[in-house]
Parts: sequence; structure tokens; C-alpha cells
Amino acid sequence: MIESREWVFRVSCCVDPEETVCVVGNSESLGAWQSQHMVPLTREHPVVEEGGESVWSTCLQVPLTGVEYRYCVCIVLEPRPGLHERTLVIRRWETNLLPRRLRDGVTCPADPQAEKFGSFGGYERVDQGWLVKDSVVQLRLCSSALYNDPVMLFKKKYQDKKVRVKVTPVELDASTPQEPSVNGGIEESTDFDLSNLRLNTKPIWPIMEVAVMKEDACEFKTQEQFGVVCNNGDYVVFQCRMLMPESNMFLCDFYVEEGDEIPKYLGCSYILPSNLKENYGVATLPITSPKHAPVGQLTVHYMVVCPMDYGGDMSVSYARHWKDSWKGLEVGHRGAGNSYHSEPKSCANIRENTVASLKYAAEKGADMVEFDVQLSKDLVPVIYHDFHACIALKRKKEQDKTDLLEIPIKDLTLQQLQALKVYHKKEKGLSKFQDEDFEDHQPFPTLQKALEVVPHTCGFNVEVKWTMQMRDGTYELQHPFELNHFLDLIIKMILEHSDKRKIVFSCFHPDICTMLRLKQNRYPVMFLTQGVSEVWPPYEDQRTNSVQQAILYAVNADILGINVHTEDLMRDPSQITAAMEHNLIVFCWGDHNNDQENIKFLKKVGLHGIIYDKIDVYNTKDKKESIFLCEERAAADELVRGEEEKKKEEEEEVAAAAAAAANLAPSAARVMQGGGGERSAYTGVCPLPTSFTGILSN
Repeated sequence: MIESREWVFRVSCCVDPEETVCVVGNSESLGAWQSQHMVPLTREHPVVEEGGESVWSTCLQVPLTGVEYRYCVCIVLEPRPGLHERTLVIRRWETNLLPRRLRDGVTCPADPQAEKFGSFGGYERVDQGWLVKDSVVQLRLCSSALYNDPVMLFKKKYQDKKVRVKVTPVELDASTPQEPSVNGGIEESTDFDLSNLRLNTKPIWPIMEVAVMKEDACEFKTQEQFGVVCNNGDYVVFQCRMLMPESNMFLCDFYVEEGDEIPKYLGCSYILPSNLKENYGVATLPITSPKHAPVGQLTVHYMVVCPMDYGGDMSVSYARHWKDSWKGLEVGHRGAGNSYHSEPKSCANIRENTVASLKYAAEKGADMVEFDVQLSKDLVPVIYHDFHACIALKRKKEQDKTDLLEIPIKDLTLQQLQALKVYHKKEKGLSKFQDEDFEDHQPFPTLQKALEVVPHTCGFNVEVKWTMQMRDGTYELQHPFELNHFLDLIIKMILEHSDKRKIVFSCFHPDICTMLRLKQNRYPVMFLTQGVSEVWPPYEDQRTNSVQQAILYAVNADILGINVHTEDLMRDPSQITAAMEHNLIVFCWGDHNNDQENIKFLKKVGLHGIIYDKIDVYNTKDKKESIFLCEERAAADELVRGEEEKKKEEEEEVAAAAAAAANLAPSAARVMQGGGGERSAYTGVCPLPTSFTGILSN
């Protein structure tokens, strides 16, 4: 039977009126690190000034030794029969790499001091929550050359006015699906009264917040009474956390500012669950006046992020963890390098994105390797860069001749990808590699295999491949899979097989980065951006068009950092400082990195990671080892030294106890500990030779 003790957990924290402080830890009584088994604390003094700190506490029976724990701020949703079970929604939580720990064998003091939420061990680290049971719906209002302005008003007198938009989630009554009614009663009378709108209420749930992609406005916050100004050219994001998106609609209210007066109400739009097709897309909806006349049009980009079914482990998070010593990391592009580069001098000699290429880069001292992941037709995560490949087809009458058919990777199963003769588009039917008989050199290795066979001391920068819309309206690839399912399969594979490896997710698509951040709490995410470029064609999404926009987006999404095209950084290196002033980690990629002088410059200005080709040529390390291998070796050496010191202390304690038992004077005890085979002048006892005690200590 495990010995236990009573312990009072007390913490001081600022919370909103509807929030609760919880504790979670490694024992059963603390929830075994599972987010839905956290233990709510009780506020000691119910009346607290708004914005002030309050003390929360609870008494629990915990083991006598080895107790670790963290505090968390959440919203407790009580069960609703037929709808949902009791749910804990994580708002923010302590994410110091090492959790708090109770001293072994110590009883709780009679008057325990309150700990400070998020602050312990000399560090402060609090991060936003992620999705465990709840979902997120994002509604984005943004200008685009391909779509209408987000808010179009038909009357000319409103054209130059500031328009305000407020979005309110409204639960639908599922009892009448033919004519769904709305719980709470929305104004339907033509005799409209502004006071009938629920403007000042702040419901506990769902949580609706808004952000604008501008400095000092890009972080999510609660909406004001009349919403947020949404002028054409602004990028406005409404975000709602809720349990059942399929049973909620959104009421969008529109106002026009007229001088210093209260904004004038124009009308509203309803976004129904049926408008949110396939969880991702664009919807165009009418704006109707209180008298049901059309007064404008709303164009909204939407995204529904669903939770993964993996439980929500709170034992550790690396989502915002980055050591100060992790600077200038050498990151192998597609392993040992791009093997189909337009410049022959930069081409790798091993086929890119193969196990052999990843292993070779690790052998040559790469701190991390970057590679691309997508899904085969049978939903297996495979490593390959391009969205398309070519397969050879024999002609009917000219059997000695073949034609190449370009086909999307998503249309071939894993077995077909690995069994058929598949060419890269640039090979044109003539393979440049003669080592395809070796298993590790085969294209389309699975993500699982790479995780299992590449040394774990080589970190992985996993670029998730997803189609992007170009500014001319075309897509790199038509959407192959439902977005949530696509990402869940890749994340699940990483979580199950990553072991001790350092992992960083990245993607060019900002919405993919948002989903990666919301769906898991374990690994960091970086936004890939090309910024201002003369090399690459521009994307439609304005968040991709400049480093400044990338910075604002990264802050908004609460991700680790950005991965910038070096062409843009070399044009204006001050952008690096701008990103770091926002506490972002900065990587860089591009052909400019395939030059030792440029690599030295990028390290000098403080880049955290440089992705480049031919890491066996451009890596200038004296010792070709990854930083993570060096850290692991240093940690092992430190552990050995600690064990040796502990054994030495134990030996000294044994010697002191023996001396005390023989009623020896301190000087005699010192002689006894001296060793060397000398005979003690006081006791006639010959101490053990040092060589023999060394054998015992080992």
C-alpha cells in the first residue's frame, strides 16, 4: 500500500468571472495528467475586484513521494443530458518544462502559502489551451482580389462610413429541425428597438473573441458592445470556442458609425451550420434590415477546427519551448538536400526525402532535417515534396516506348507509390539515381519509418503539405481530403512514434498552422512564409505576403515562430529583429542559404535555424554532431557525476557512523577515511585501500 498524505493546494490567480482554477498532476487523485480529470479548486473569498487576483485552494490525499502537478484555468461545463457530458475547457495552463513538485516525505504546513499561477522555478510560462472536447469556428473578414469585399452595403451614403460588425453564437433548438427556433429569442419585429439586442450580456459559453491583423490588435479579445470596425483592407478574425458547431448558428449584426453618436444599426446576417460546408471555405450571405429588406452582402471565410480523439495529456508541452542555446541550427533541406535543384552545384547526390537522405544528413551533423509530409490515397502519411509525380505507361503498339502520366500523390495508394516506377516531374522518365534497389533509397518512405529509423538525436522539421490558392485564383492541388481528418492522421503518427525526438511542425498555409496549434499541445508550430519575393509567385492569402503580416499572424495564432524566405531577409535584415521583439523563433529557407558566407551572416544576425541543401558540403562544424546529441551526452555525464557524488556522500556517512559507533574522536575518523592502506595509530584498524573502495562504489 502506497503511503499518502493530505496536502492543501493554494494558488493566486487572476480569472474572469466564469473561469475556475484547477490542479492536475501525476497521481490518480490529481487526475493522472488527463485534462478531463483535473480537480477544480474553490475560491477562498467570493468577492473580488474585477481584474484582481484571488486565492483558490483545495485539500487532496496525495502520495508521500514523487508528486508532480500544474495549475490550469478552465471553464467547467456541467453535463446536459442527451447533448454532452461534463467538460473542462482549458483556457490557459502552466507549461514550464518541469512541473511543480512536492517535497518527498514532507507533511503539509498548517498555513500553506499561496503559489503564484504560472511562476515557479525562476521562470514564468503560461500558454493558451488547446482543443480536447470543444471545437473552434473561425470567421474571417478579409479583402481579396478574387472575392467581394467582406462587407458590401448597397446604399451609397454608407460607402465611406466605418462599419462595425459583431458576431454572436446562438444555439439552435434541435427539437424542430424543419423550422429551427433560436434559444434566447432574436428580434423579429419590423418595429425594431436597439435595446432589444443582447448587447451587454457576457454569456459563460460559448466563448467569442475577435482580433484584427494590426499591431496591438492581433491578439484575441472579447468583443466590444458594438463589435469591431471592419473597413475594407482590414483582416478581421472572429473565433468561437464551442462544443457542438453543428447545432449553433452565428448572428452577425452590422452598425455604421456616424460622428460621436451611438452607432446606427443597419441589419444582420445569419450564418447557419449548413453554410459551413466541409468545415472550410467561403460563404456569401445577404445582410437584411430590421424590416427584412436586403441592404448589403457579407462574404466570410470560415474554418471549423475539431478536436482530436487522443485525450489531452498535460504532463509536458514543448509548444513554446526553445532554449537560448538553440541558435544557428543546421537544418538539412529534404534531408541531405534538394536532388532536383535547378543549379547542379546545389543538387544532393542522394534522392531527396528518402530515409537514406535523412540518415546521411544526421551523420553529417544536421541538428534537424526538414521534410514534406502528405497522405497517400489510403491515408498513410508519406514523405514527398511535390503534389504530383509521373508514372511510366507503355504504348500499345510500341512496347519499347513509354509515356509519362502526371498524377496527384493523393490518387495513389502506398503500395502503388512504392511498387510502380514513379518519376519526379523533372526526371522526364530518366532516373538520375542508380541506387533504387536499396530500401532506404526508395521514394515515398512512410513518416512512421522515418520516426523509427533516423537517430532520435536528429530533430525533425515536419512540413505539412497542403494546397494553397495562388493570387491568380488557381490552386496547387484541388483539396484532397477533409482538413481535420488529414491533420489528425499526421499528428497521431507523430505523437505515437516521436519518442524523445525534437519535433517542429511547419506549413505555408496559415490555417493549417492554426489547426496544428489548436489540435495538440505537445509540439511547436512555425509559419512558413515567402514574404516579398521575385522568385516565387504570390499566394492569395494576404497573411503570406510580407514578414510583417507573418509576424502578426504568428502572434495571433500563438505559435512558436516563423520560417522566412531568405531572399526577403537579405533585402531587409531588420525584419529579424522585428520578429524577435515579438518573442518569435525565426528560421529561414531558400537558395540564398546554399552559400557558406550567407550561412555565417544569418548565424551572426541571430537566426535560430538555417535550412539549406548539401549539408555535407556547407556544414562547417568542427565535429559533425547534432546539438541534441551533444546535449544528451552532457546530460548523461551530469547524471553519472551526480550518482558518483551521491555514492561518495553515502560512503562518508557510513564512515562517520562507524566512527561514532566505535566512540572515535573526529581526528581518528579522519584517519579512518584517509585510506591508502596506512595503519591507524589510534585504533589498530586498517582502512580499506582506495582502490577497493572504488570497486565498491562502481
